[in-house]
Amino acid sequence: MRVLFVTPECAPLTKTGGLGDVSAALPAALRSLGHDVRILVPGYRSVLEGLSQLRPARTLELLGFKASVLEEKGFLVLDCAELYRRDGGPYQDASGADWPDNPLRFGLLSKAAALVARDWRADVVHANDWPAGLVALFLKKKIPSVMTIHNLAFQGNFDALWVEKLGLPPACFTMEGAEFHGQLSFLKAGLAYADAITTVSPTYAREIQGAELGCGMDGLLRHRAAALTGILNGIDTDLWDPSRDEKIKERYSASSLEKKLVNKSELQRFLGLEVRADVPLFGVVSRLTHQKGTDLVAAVAQALVEIPAQLAVLGAGNRDHEEMFLQLKSKSIGVRIGFDEGLAHLIEAGADFFLMPSRYEPCGLNQMYSQRYGTPPVARATGGLADTIADGETGLLFERAEPGALLAAVRRAATLWRDELRRLAMQQAGMARDFGWARSARRYAELYARLAVDRPAAVP
Repeated sequence: MRVLFVTPECAPLTKTGGLGDVSAALPAALRSLGHDVRILVPGYRSVLEGLSQLRPARTLELLGFKASVLEEKGFLVLDCAELYRRDGGPYQDASGADWPDNPLRFGLLSKAAALVARDWRADVVHANDWPAGLVALFLKKKIPSVMTIHNLAFQGNFDALWVEKLGLPPACFTMEGAEFHGQLSFLKAGLAYADAITTVSPTYAREIQGAELGCGMDGLLRHRAAALTGILNGIDTDLWDPSRDEKIKERYSASSLEKKLVNKSELQRFLGLEVRADVPLFGVVSRLTHQKGTDLVAAVAQALVEIPAQLAVLGAGNRDHEEMFLQLKSKSIGVRIGFDEGLAHLIEAGADFFLMPSRYEPCGLNQMYSQRYGTPPVARATGGLADTIADGETGLLFERAEPGALLAAVRRAATLWRDELRRLAMQQAGMARDFGWARSARRYAELYARLAVDRPAAVP
């Protein structure tokens, strides 16, 4: 099948989180099944610098701008220097403020996607997150579309004046369409008009149909429940493989787990911790935000040390969260603010357990990396964490997003760590699991085929 995959980011060209990883890995997995997948991404400076053989494919005049579609094997790049070639990230400037013209920047992406899909005669268009939310609306049901929610909390809600500015039909601005509390919602447009909706884990697909995690869109999602599917993300099993990982001190496998101790010692030295083999080391690699529950980790950090245990933290995010961890630094608590790919791999390899106390987690990737590295995750039972961790077998789950519940799980882990046979069994069970993309790619391919053959009835 011919699939146009529309995304605001794609690793390693541009990435702010899991969406960037998915946008690289899922199309690759689909291609391995024989499908022709083209990734349409905005022409940020990093994208243009990262693709060295781009050639012009066509020119467009849309929304008052001249743009070009550049092509390189597998990629279609929407080049509009005025909108995309800027310092900063995909959505924000260098100071962290949202670009004020984001509705125009991503409205152009959606409209260009509809035109490219028609010219290329795509069988299906797969739009990802709110920046591609208007794709289905611009397609006008001429080509089947899939809308994937990677995180429902990010919705792309803007002033109603953008309906006219983006050339959208006034009839779409209703409660049943793209209107959300008086604003134009890019994500809600995708949920209302796409032929199929997916999200990144089965549990998250259920959770977002309830008021607690529905972010105000649970009513629409319940209405469209028949079109909603949870398909679990996968991971890059070549990049995340402790037996071949060049970023760690000592490579190892399920049959040589004693070599993890070399990585533990290296991690302890790197973060200024006491080099000790007689205490468990808990790792965190995360955005430091309320959603990720990193404030819960900070709240129990001193009690964790008293078990006794150690803590290694890598991440960046909210300023108050960063300050909490910086104030906790000691010979038992190592902290690095920022992002460091090599250190992230070393934490996965060197820690004894990996903490993920998320208040909600659409899918999550680190819990899968951790199991693959023989580092059992200690996580809250939500979203993709509940779907990928077998409590007591490959990791430990807890229910309440509270410091006491997290601390109880940490103490449970420390007790297990002292039981060498149980710990080894849990590590090997996690390392035996298959978190690759092949199974999920087949499910997406089946969904595309159903849409192409038997499209659902039109929605409002």
